[in-house]
Amino acid sequence: MAPTAFVTGISGQDGAYLAKLLVEKGYKVYGGVRRLPEAPLPRLVELGIAGEVELCRFDLADLSMIQDAVERVRPDEFYNLGAQSFVGSSWQQPLYTADIDAVAVCRILEAIRARSPQTRFFQASTSEMFGAVREMPQSEDTPFRPRSPYGVAKLYGHGITVNYRESYGIHASCGILFNHESPLRGAEFVTRKITLGLARIAQGRQELLELGNLSAKRDWGFAGDYVEAMWRMLQQPAGDDFILATGTTTTVRRFVEAAGAAIGLEIEWRGEGEGEEGFDRRSNKRVVAVNPAFFRPVDIDVLVGNASKARERLGWSPAMDLSELAALMARTDHDRVARGAVTF
Repeated sequence: MAPTAFVTGISGQDGAYLAKLLVEKGYKVYGGVRRLPEAPLPRLVELGIAGEVELCRFDLADLSMIQDAVERVRPDEFYNLGAQSFVGSSWQQPLYTADIDAVAVCRILEAIRARSPQTRFFQASTSEMFGAVREMPQSEDTPFRPRSPYGVAKLYGHGITVNYRESYGIHASCGILFNHESPLRGAEFVTRKITLGLARIAQGRQELLELGNLSAKRDWGFAGDYVEAMWRMLQQPAGDDFILATGTTTTVRRFVEAAGAAIGLEIEWRGEGEGEEGFDRRSNKRVVAVNPAFFRPVDIDVLVGNASKARERLGWSPAMDLSELAALMARTDHDRVARGAVTF
């Protein structure tokens, strides 16, 4: 009999890539969605697996619905990738973020404990939990000090997962995910905003790309690499926590340069601070500007992860570097814009 997996956040970037991986490994995959869609989910369509995933009604805010799904499917593996995942929105929606990113994790764990204790559980934790970092790079032992409502909520989800593992013996693991991107990323995230905006500019469909802090540094990897590590965690004899990261930081400014270069825009910078602007060297056209409205109330300057534990214990390391990732995203968006096929 094929192994079964239940994936929350199936409509998102990570859920789609994970579903593809699991389908290719022979799993029966169930995807939780709040409302059953009238049309196939676009990210699953793009990956060619829309017909391979069974969608189920599932609401992270509804304990009874979670219990029913867990009891009915009794999955071998449960991956919780669903969340209010946009850090910027968490300041405008702190209560909603707390319910969906924090309390919902406890709802799922309690349903597993009571209805399907043999199910192995994966929680998508985040590097945003480190916040005001106290050491470089960050490891599984680095103290947490989150600086956003999102990071605070995710820290509860992380902690309650560890607690259920230690208190009830549930096979539960947390992947502390550093930034991971792809052509399936939502346009509200800065990397996809950059690649989609530059693609439109290159084709004369947008005049200017406005961004916030160009000097902010992140450890950016490819989402398709990271879901492989999620699966490997649940194949271990016992649950544990692992940093998933590339170990290399890149500024927003450098990401813009790499994405632009892939589609024929050679970006050079003029000015400083809030007056800094990016120009296409070939046309001398201004294509990037800083807009202070996009600055976070409290920003994190540097996050970089030490994934040595994942390398040693899981045999995992990211395959795609930043330049390849930026180029893949930019070229994919350039093609989408040309075809009029931007769907997310």
